[in-house]
Amino acid sequence: MNPLPHLRTLFEPILTQLATNAAKVPDYLGMIRVSQNPEHGDYQANFAMPLAKELKKKPPDVAAEIIAKLPENDLLELPQVAGPGFINLKLQSDWLAQQVRSMAADSRLGITPLAQPKKFVIDYSSPNVAKPLHVGHIRSTIIGDALTRLLRYLGHSVISDNHLGDWGTQFGMLIHGYRNFLVQEAYAKDPLRELARVYVEIRHLIAKEAEDLAIAKRVFPDDIEDLQTPTVVQCQRETAKLHAGDPDNVALWQEFMPHCLEALHQVYHKLGILPFDHEHGESFYNPMLPGVVADMLAKGIAFESEGAIVVPNVKGNVPKTEEERKKEEPPALIRKKDGAFTYTTSDLATIKYRIEAFQPDAMVYVVDFRQALHFRTFFAQARRWGCSDVALEHVSFGAMLSREGKPLKTREGNASELLPLLDDAVELGLRSYRESYAQRKEFGHDVPELSDAVIQDIAEAIGSGAVKYADLSQNRNSDYKYDPEKMLATEGNTATYMQYAYARCRAIFRKGQIDDARFRSSPPAVMIVHPAERTLCLQLLRFEEALLSAAAEYMPHYITAYLWDLAKSLSVFYENCPVLTAESPELKESRLLLVDLGGRVMKQALDLLGIRTVERM
Repeated sequence: MNPLPHLRTLFEPILTQLATNAAKVPDYLGMIRVSQNPEHGDYQANFAMPLAKELKKKPPDVAAEIIAKLPENDLLELPQVAGPGFINLKLQSDWLAQQVRSMAADSRLGITPLAQPKKFVIDYSSPNVAKPLHVGHIRSTIIGDALTRLLRYLGHSVISDNHLGDWGTQFGMLIHGYRNFLVQEAYAKDPLRELARVYVEIRHLIAKEAEDLAIAKRVFPDDIEDLQTPTVVQCQRETAKLHAGDPDNVALWQEFMPHCLEALHQVYHKLGILPFDHEHGESFYNPMLPGVVADMLAKGIAFESEGAIVVPNVKGNVPKTEEERKKEEPPALIRKKDGAFTYTTSDLATIKYRIEAFQPDAMVYVVDFRQALHFRTFFAQARRWGCSDVALEHVSFGAMLSREGKPLKTREGNASELLPLLDDAVELGLRSYRESYAQRKEFGHDVPELSDAVIQDIAEAIGSGAVKYADLSQNRNSDYKYDPEKMLATEGNTATYMQYAYARCRAIFRKGQIDDARFRSSPPAVMIVHPAERTLCLQLLRFEEALLSAAAEYMPHYITAYLWDLAKSLSVFYENCPVLTAESPELKESRLLLVDLGGRVMKQALDLLGIRTVERM
């Protein structure tokens, strides 16, 4: 039901006829875009200017010629030329009404199945599992989950893989802590909680040692190995023994892993994250690492250098400009002098396994911006190694900041654990519901009495939805401040407002005691008698356009922007178009269809973001 393909189909023959270079026609068609000013039209075509340059004519003359060549159609009112050659396009209201009616009858809401779907592997979340998840882990998890849902809904095949950090120094820390600080009674009663306590105690001990060594004044590094305090050295020894196959350490690792995964899955469940198709950790790929190095040596890609194995820069490519330096393929270290492998080696083993096991068209890594250099290095080596038939994408994102605008870092003590933080958001959601309930009662509104279980479910949906929407409504490349109070605001572009907008749609059907099924199985004719109805119809038809744009650029905030426009369109519609008291039965039926369809689209869009709706708020 997306208007854009219809518009492009209408103009394509004319542009093909006029253009001297047929290869430019797809680019010209891409210049048909949503109008920035609705007063000028629904869409705007900007191709007359570049086409005029090609034809050596004046842009307004070319625009007029294009309009004159348009065939008779039921899609557009007569286009208008504006300014230096813009073509303003307004869709016919009858066409809008027919398309919306068809959309209402479609279980997929007018989303056309893709003619050429692709297979994606999406790598996201990927935490170190031996320590509690904190708020800084939330962005990769939420963005990756939304992209998985979106691509699947559009018809792609998506394999989600949680590349767990299950083989690093953090397990050496747990093993050292188990042997020196564990309270056996507490461990027997609640192993999950006791392991978390031990991990925190080790962290505090390392921080104290760092302070005693007069190195804590600097920024506490992300990699504790940089500190080299006595406890760090002990933890490194335990890690080395684990990697060497020490039976006792391997047995402890195997004992810890189920508890660590249980803690991880509790948070995922609380957040409403889809189950992962795979959760292959670093340990899964560890046996493959010697083969990666051996193969790259055999193929002449890697070489020995002072005892280490490196992949050098591309010979003969001496960058001369800053732009060329940014594009050059960087060198990589794949085995250290001491025989230890690197993250690049592990990632190369991972990509090789995924290609052989899944045969994807693309691999998408949802990892923060600080890893940009690593991914540029890793991707360059993968392509040299022969992984050139699969698209590799680093979907980066900015940092989550505190309310004061400072980066959240667990090592500096200003990043909360994620599960208690989500509990706090739910508690805020419960408080928000009760305040709203009291206000509506005070103003004499008809407020239903709900059971405690239903109210708790509403609070859960509001709390988790607020956290997720606040993240996803940002351009993922931007930093944003974590502020639960603002997230739960009942006005503006927040999850709470969208959930309320959906609940308001459902309330109309409850109040009128109307079954919504017939508006889907046999939708009535749509009548457009007020500008607010027309605006709402147009916004509903742009749903597919928003989803395709979000998927093409891996930008979930395109969906939240669409939702905000839809919510505003519904609000203006309610203000100007009585539904249950419409002037005629036919108009009432039409407006009920728009309300039902608006709610369905809102629910589907929120679901693609991993956000639940509730029937009452």
